[in-house]
Order: sequence, then structure tokens, then C-alpha cells
Amino acid sequence: MRKPPRTRGPRIAACAALAVTLTAALAGCGQEARGGSRYQPEKGKGGTVGLAMPTKSSERWIADGKNMAEQFKKAGYKTDLQYGDDKVENQVAQLENMITKGHRLLVVAAIDGSALTDVLAQAHDAGVRVISYDRLILGTKNVDYYASFDNERVGELQGQYILDRLKLKKPEAPGDKADEQHIELFAGSPDDNNTKYFWNGAMKRLKPYFESGQLVVRSKQTKMNQATTLRWDGGTAQKRMDDLISKNYGNTDVDAVLSPYDGISIGIISALKSAGYGSKRHPLPVVTGQDAELASVKSIVAGEQTQTVFKDTRKLAKQAVQMGDAVLTGKKPEVNNTTDYDNGKKVVPAYLLKPVSVDEKNTQLLVDEGYFTAGQLK
Repeated sequence: MRKPPRTRGPRIAACAALAVTLTAALAGCGQEARGGSRYQPEKGKGGTVGLAMPTKSSERWIADGKNMAEQFKKAGYKTDLQYGDDKVENQVAQLENMITKGHRLLVVAAIDGSALTDVLAQAHDAGVRVISYDRLILGTKNVDYYASFDNERVGELQGQYILDRLKLKKPEAPGDKADEQHIELFAGSPDDNNTKYFWNGAMKRLKPYFESGQLVVRSKQTKMNQATTLRWDGGTAQKRMDDLISKNYGNTDVDAVLSPYDGISIGIISALKSAGYGSKRHPLPVVTGQDAELASVKSIVAGEQTQTVFKDTRKLAKQAVQMGDAVLTGKKPEVNNTTDYDNGKKVVPAYLLKPVSVDEKNTQLLVDEGYFTAGQLK
């Protein structure tokens, strides 16, 4: 009797079921790697680094971007340098595009440090590493390292410089107003985390003299949120200084202005000149600054702005490149601060460089360091 043919149905069904199971398992693994935990890209040199800078309106950010692009290229990477024009939506779109293109690393100087949570979550899911550059990115665990300067020290240098130039001595008794001098206070942009560090550093030096009455803020605007300058804009600072002078300094002079940044300082000085300051009979007050921008250094040489804080952005760019290269090649980046920079979700490991105070006595330092030529400062 002829045997019936062997049925292949159960084998086919079993194989199909196995294939579905394997496919689901592989899909699940892929989903976990890309979504549930960080996807791990291959380690080694090569690929593209995205450089997201905030604006071209400040010469320092142009220099930062250029320096990093050159140094990353020398280290064996391609770069994609973008400027956000001080518009948060521009920077977010640029970062999304960098992630979509498969860039391996993002170096971000945030326009608004609290506005990048969602886009950096996308970077995390795609396995893209992130270095926060000079401005700490807030409210996210998806930032790996932070490269900056000792920002509280910047404020300390500015505050101490004012005390030294006004020749204020420590008060012998509370309430002693024998050496009363008048000061107005400016702070940086409220959406930049560095603003509070600059402010706190300056207040550490100035506050005892407010309490003794030796330094008086006639406008009574002594809180940081009263003194902030959105986007660090010089025009905004000029308008505020105009208002402070007209309302508070009729027959009284301003002796000093705490300015956290050179662009703000230029606006403040313009307002002071409009109010009649700047002559031998009516000299400009002490005006601080930061970043050693060329226009402000020339202003210092000319006897207008009094001081700036030099932060060698070439060295900061070099540090960021070293950090990035270490991250991408599986090494541990060098850091020197693991306690102070809490972004609200984590303490971000940081490397901080030292700032230097510059006035008319040591502008030659900038030439000696090769930051400017002697001809540029004339």
C-alpha cells in the first residue's frame, strides 16, 4: 500500500514561528539600544563633529568656532560649524539636523541652556555624545562633559578690580560712610547659566562694602534679576544705563559700573558719554568687562573702558577638542572639577581654565600671548 506523502505543514509553521520570534527579538534589541539605553557607536577617530555656537554678533564666538573647527580637523575629524543667530529655535533645528546626519559628537554653546532637553534626548537615543561649551546646559542628563573657565573667579576679578581702583579699604565699623562711592550693577543674560557665577563672584567681593555703606547703589537695583541683560546685548545695556543716570544721578556722579561683558561695557560707556562723562573735568567711572574683545581692549588703551577679563578661547577650544577626542576614542577626558556644576539633573564633570584681569598696565600680555598684534591695539 502506498504511504501518504509526509506533510510539511508543521515544519513550515515551526520555522515561521521561529523566524518571527527571532525578528521580534532583534527588533526589540535594536529598540532597546536606540531608545531604552544609549546606542554605542564604534570608537576611534574619524566622522563629523557638530559645533553649535550661539551667535556671530560677538567676535569671541566666531573665534571659538573657528579655533575648534581647525583643531578638530587636525585631530582627524570633519566638522559642521553652525551659528544660531541668538535664536533658540535656530539652534534646536541645527542640532536636530546634525543628529540626523549622523554626527558623532556635539559641542554646544547654548543660546538658552534650559531649552535643549528634547533635542539632547534625541542625541542620546542616537548615541551622540555631548560637550557643553562655556555655557552649562541645564535640566538634562544627556550632557557628558563641560569645558569652561572658572566663572565665579571672573566675577571676583571684576569686583576686586573696582575696590582696588576706588581705593576702598575694609570698613573699620559697620555704617562708616566716610568713603562713600556710587556704583551701578549689570548682569549677563538671564538664560545663561554663567550669569549667576559671574554675579556671585562679584558680590562675594562687593557685598561687604554695600553693608558698610562705602558702596551705594543709588538705583537700589541690587538683585541679579534687576540687573540682567537679555542676550548680553549692548544696546539693551545702553538704554538701561541711560535710564539709571537720568533717574538717579542728577548732581551726583557714578563712580563705578560692574559690567560682566565687553559688549555690555561698550553700551554702558556710550550712555555715560551721552550724559557728559568722558572729559578731563568729568571723567568716566570705572567700567569692568570680560572677553578681551578687540574693541574693548582698544577702549582700555584709549582710557575709556577700565578693565576686562581675558579668557583665552584658543585654550578653551583646545580643551574641548581634547575632551571630544578622548570621548570618541574610548579614553577618559581630563577634568578638574566634579562637584560644582550641577545642571539640575546631574553634576557635569568639568575642566575649568583660569581667567586673567587686564587693564591699561598689562594689555601687552595679549600681544605676548599672540592673541592680538601690537598694530591691532593702536
